[in-house]
Formats: sequence, structure tokens, C-alpha cells
Amino acid sequence: MNILFVGDVFGPAGRHIVREHLPHVIETNAVDLLVINGENAAGGFGITPSIAEELFDLGAQVITTGNHIWDKKEIFEYMAVPAASHGRGRRVLRPANYAVGTPGFGVYEGELPAGQAYAVMNLQGRVFMSSCDDPFRKADELLLGIRAKVILLDFHGEATSEKVALGWYLDGRVTAVLGTHTHIPTADERLLEHGTAYQTDVGMSGPFDSVIGVEKEMVVQRFLTGMPGKFEPAKGNPKMCATLIECNGRTGRATRVQRMMLGE
Repeated sequence: MNILFVGDVFGPAGRHIVREHLPHVIETNAVDLLVINGENAAGGFGITPSIAEELFDLGAQVITTGNHIWDKKEIFEYMAVPAASHGRGRRVLRPANYAVGTPGFGVYEGELPAGQAYAVMNLQGRVFMSSCDDPFRKADELLLGIRAKVILLDFHGEATSEKVALGWYLDGRVTAVLGTHTHIPTADERLLEHGTAYQTDVGMSGPFDSVIGVEKEMVVQRFLTGMPGKFEPAKGNPKMCATLIECNGRTGRATRVQRMMLGE
């Protein structure tokens, strides 16, 4: 079984580069399960129902998010669906360790057309991030209720140490732990000793002539002056960052992991 995870889609440039490359990447690598992090897809901050629909139309089975999930209020109602639903709104996840009562869910279990069961989990880190519940214990709790063997976790976090620690903590219990949030791809993709594929950060699908997606001049001025200003998504040199995982569908163990960066 082949899983493709696409890193944080950032603004129009990110959506453009993903539309350009996804069809041939999916075909060339016989991708069975496509998961996309879309939390920055709407102008660099948040996601709207129409953009979620666009990503689903590209073939995504699940869309994960992170700390910008609530930036566009239109998404609230889209995600407020019954737990038993398999509709598109149910398949946009927010971190599972957010407060009880927030819209949406942090885990989705589904089945591919060929009958292969899978689960996608979404968690957020606590180091240098806004307050949320313990992602380690939340992962334990979620795994108690998951029947599928193939399990992918999008861990949206700032601190490298926290991401690495969670990778080791879940080694052998999930198929993959893939980090998002920093928008910088890391070169540490590997198979951990008990069969979990790991990468600290998949990186951003968006404009690389930028400061993590934002027009570079705006960010430089903020560093120089300390003055606030409105950030705008950049456009130049878009790249699609993704990670491809090959796994055994029966056991859920990963057998291969490969990072990708594709541009125009």
C-alpha cells in the first residue's frame, strides 16, 4: 500500500503547484491513500469549505490541519457533522487534543475502494504552541479506539525534540509520524526500528521565495522595526513538498519512506 502525504498547502501558489503535480505523482507512484495538510490553503491562513472541496476533488481522502484551522469562520459549520459521517466535512480534521466541544474531530477511520482500512490522526504540539492537551496521552487514547492497522499521524508542532520524541513513543504502533507546521522540510526521513516511518517536518507546498510562505520584505521589515503589519502570501518559486510511504496493509508496518520536493 502506498500513502502520499502533502505538506502544508500555503495560499494560491501552494494550491497551484499541488494541482500541477499531484496527478502524475499519484499515477507514477500508484498512490492508494492521499492525505493533504490544508490549514494554510486560504491565503496562507486557514481553510474554507470551497478550498477543502478543491483538495478533495484532487483526490485527497483526508485533509489535516493545525493551529490556523479556525482562521476562516466558514469552516466551523462545514466541520460540524456527526461522528459517524463519512462525508467530506467529517474528513477535514483538526488536532484531536483541542478542547472538548470544538467543531470537528481529530481522527478519521475509512476504507479504500479495494477494502483496505486506514486511519488518519491529527495532533498538535505543546512546546512554543498555544495551549492544548498532552499529545502523547491523547495518542494513546485515540489508538485504543482505532481498528485499522494502517495509521498515519500528522503531528503539527514547532519543537523538533517534541516531534522526535513522539515518533519514538509511537514507533511500532502507527504506520507513520509526519511533522508539519514549520514549513521547512527536514532531511531526516527514516524507518524507526519497530516499523514506523518518520519525518520531523514534511515542509510546505507553497512559495519558496518567501519567509515560510509570506512575502519576504514584509517579514524582514517586522524583524528590523518590531512594528506590526499585515502579512501577504508570496507567489514566487512554488514547490510541492510531500512524503511517500510504502507499507504493509495487513500489518501497518512501513517498509519505505521517501521525501519529495517538486517545482515548476
